Amino acid sequence: MDIFNDLLNSIGEFFNSPAVQLMLRVVLAFFIALWLATAFWAYRDLQSRTTNPVAPYLAAALIILFTPFLFPFGVLLYKILRPGTTVADQNERALAEEAMMVEIESQPHCANCARQVHADWIICPTCRNRLRRVCPNCSRLVELDWSLCAWCGKDFERPEVTRDPVPTPVGGRPIPVTAQGEPAGIAARSSIRERLPADQGAAGTPATADH
Repeated sequence: MDIFNDLLNSIGEFFNSPAVQLMLRVVLAFFIALWLATAFWAYRDLQSRTTNPVAPYLAAALIILFTPFLFPFGVLLYKILRPGTTVADQNERALAEEAMMVEIESQPHCANCARQVHADWIICPTCRNRLRRVCPNCSRLVELDWSLCAWCGKDFERPEVTRDPVPTPVGGRPIPVTAQGEPAGIAARSSIRERLPADQGAAGTPATADH
């Protein structure tokens, strides 16, 4: 019994010594500082992971409620519950997805089936929808809604002016035509026939009078 009492007295004297008391105060101050610093870290960390203004204060309060001796358990619980990505990472991912969508939308697509097509295709191979047309003047691809060709200036809305075919030359010499497009000889004979008197025959000879 005396040995047990001596042991307790020795332990009491050890902890009551000024050096040990100072060391215990330093350790306690360190744990308190670490506890408060962890609560502040949880506050700042959750600020970068959420846009909710109240959530960071709740995270700091969670660490504080676990006291300076049990706050590691609060840190473990916070690590489990906190979001996995920061707000900056979420914004960067959203911008990357938006840029990808813009790039996809900028590529040509079929207006009928929305499949991706090439810029030099005339017909969609999936739904047979007409994509473009060929300019009859320069044979370049043009859009369906163009009113004229951007390459040669061909006006698609102006009808073509058709001309009468030139008469075939006879004997190697061209046949003269009038302004109305008729051969000069046929036009001359028609004019002479119209000027003949009515009493002349069809052959152009004067008719004999009855005696």
